[in-house]
Amino acid sequence: MLLPAVITVIIFAYVPMGGLIMAFQDFKPYEGIWGSPFVGFDHFKFMFEYPDSKQVIWNTLIISGLKIVFGLIVPFVFAILLNEIRKMLFKRVVQTLVYLPHFISWVILGAILTDMLGSDGIVNTTLEAMGIEPVFWLGDGNWFRFTVVVSDIWQNFGFNTIVFLAALAGVNPSLYEAAEVDGANRWKQTLHITIPAMIPIAVVVGTLSLGNILNAGFDQIFNLYTPLVYDKGDIIDTFVYRTAILNGQYSFGTAVGMFKSLVGMVLIIISYRLAYKYANYRVF
Repeated sequence: MLLPAVITVIIFAYVPMGGLIMAFQDFKPYEGIWGSPFVGFDHFKFMFEYPDSKQVIWNTLIISGLKIVFGLIVPFVFAILLNEIRKMLFKRVVQTLVYLPHFISWVILGAILTDMLGSDGIVNTTLEAMGIEPVFWLGDGNWFRFTVVVSDIWQNFGFNTIVFLAALAGVNPSLYEAAEVDGANRWKQTLHITIPAMIPIAVVVGTLSLGNILNAGFDQIFNLYTPLVYDKGDIIDTFVYRTAILNGQYSFGTAVGMFKSLVGMVLIIISYRLAYKYANYRVF
């Protein structure tokens, strides 16, 4: 039963890794991999000397870091609030509504946000009606970062809440009963039972997220950004797409992508070690 999946992974994940050799070549499509001359680490040196590379890495770290931090805090808090709802029908309706955006692609969400946040969109129209100056959400670098982080959290926080709700499902109800007998109100029960029960899984989720610090969300950025926000919104993945695919600098784009993959691999190893050390989380 696993054979088709294994073959698919080998063909589409491992075989293409042979193309990494282009990072060490001056690759020319008409000469091919075997005919292109080797240039060693020239592309990697150029990557660190190239002015845009440093800004792109910095943008990626900022956007991804904000997504990781708030993408952990918001589901954590929302799970606590959802856990306090006693009417199951209302609770299920809320859960369904907040889960739905996770299953909508960024092609669709990008078009919706572009329309809503445009100069004549519903958001700026509402701001003008309230006497507030319209905001150039997708054309100003700082506001673009804010929009990217908020829209990403809006799309995923409901789905990410599942992990914390699963942790709360494992809490022994007798703990709440004992706390209530001792005179603890709902706030005290949340502070001394609910939150401590969620801390271990929060540590695991937070540490494992470090491995994705260089993945700021290509689909989202690609569908929202414009040349106006390259200085604040351009990330490694979109930079590689433009340089390697659009501009034909295949070797340079491969070098940047390989650098990202190596750093990501190191961070994943470190994050798993941290998760094992502080939360006793093990893959095997």
